[in-house]
Amino acid sequence: MALCELRFMSGVLGLQVGAYAILPDNATGPLPVFYLLHGLSDDYTIWLRRTRIEVYAAAYPMIVVMPDGYRGFYTNNDKGPAYADYMAKDVVGMIDRTFHTRASRDGRAIGGLSMGGYGALRLGLGYPELFCSVNSHSGAPMRGSGKKPPEWLPHGDNVFGKSPVGSDHDLIALARKVKKAGNLPAIRIDCGKKDFLIEENRKYHSALLKLKIPHEYAEYSGEHNWDYWDEHIRQALQFHAVNLGIKK
Repeated sequence: MALCELRFMSGVLGLQVGAYAILPDNATGPLPVFYLLHGLSDDYTIWLRRTRIEVYAAAYPMIVVMPDGYRGFYTNNDKGPAYADYMAKDVVGMIDRTFHTRASRDGRAIGGLSMGGYGALRLGLGYPELFCSVNSHSGAPMRGSGKKPPEWLPHGDNVFGKSPVGSDHDLIALARKVKKAGNLPAIRIDCGKKDFLIEENRKYHSALLKLKIPHEYAEYSGEHNWDYWDEHIRQALQFHAVNLGIKK
């Protein structure tokens, strides 16, 4: 495997940003890309530092990209940066210009943990023309679906607005909209049974069932920690490989 660190200018954010990209050995392009998002307190280095993602990715002829996501939930903040546009335009655009990628919907997948789990769903459902599959580990999928922002998030109304229900922050509303348009990505959601976000994931799972939106949902033993994510990222890789048409 080869590891590349990218530093580039984000036109949307107006600042220099970073990302890691894992490139497979002995694979000819164009290659599919899996965008892997970090959580609220981390940055683009964390997946490499806390998991064996580089080892697990070696089994697949795909590029794994881990971009900076800051603390904006990968959504266009109500009063702040447009993090969703940054991901969809700047990050995806830079990767497609830099590497020999399969630069189409059937060549892109996205996933993440915690805030990044919400972000993966936000981006996968908000830009269904870009991603064929999306997964969330221990995500916070109901954070934009409430009548008010979460109390624990400082200045949360700057991110989601004072009443995010029905907005592009609302993952239930986005799922309903994309289903109506007929271009849903494949969806996989998992969470640890002792995770503090388990009830939130169960609520979102129930909402998708009510909307009759196809998805995979799984609960495993575990908590909101790196032992859990290191184990279950392997299942996410296999899920995306199937949807990207990769044969091991």
